[in-house]
Amino acid sequence: MRSPTVRPLVRRALDRDLAGAGEVSVEAFVGDGHTRPDSPYVELLRDAARRGREAELLVAVDDAGAVLGCVTFAPGGTAWADVAGPAEGEIRMLAVGAAARGRGVGRALVEAAIGRSRELGLAGMAFSTRPAMTAAHRIYAALGFVRSPERDWSPTPGTDLLVYTMRF
Repeated sequence: MRSPTVRPLVRRALDRDLAGAGEVSVEAFVGDGHTRPDSPYVELLRDAARRGREAELLVAVDDAGAVLGCVTFAPGGTAWADVAGPAEGEIRMLAVGAAARGRGVGRALVEAAIGRSRELGLAGMAFSTRPAMTAAHRIYAALGFVRSPERDWSPTPGTDLLVYTMRF
């Protein structure tokens, strides 16, 4: 039985969060079959320290400080932004550990990224997601994101990505 929805604390990652954030990212992407275990992307997922240095790594933690999930946030035009324009924020690598699913963690992380975009005075957000990530799609739709198929793309052959956007 899942725990009831409890608002997790979402904040910028601290050094003590980095290992947990990397493990949660790998667990979510590889464990759910979105990334092959032998893919070079796994090392990027695991390297939360790099994401924290080169972009903004947001974590959701429980009362004991354990990492429940994480997301990488990047303003458009920066190295970690794939599809966001200069006036948009982008999320990458949204991941929630299996034990924390169904508790509002993913939603809280996306809401924090929306808040960060607004704090920076951006006009909206744009980001990519895999077609099979349907649980995340439901969060995006519930928060007001819309599909923007004209911006869909493929970073590598056979890897199709859907784009969602929001205007503020």
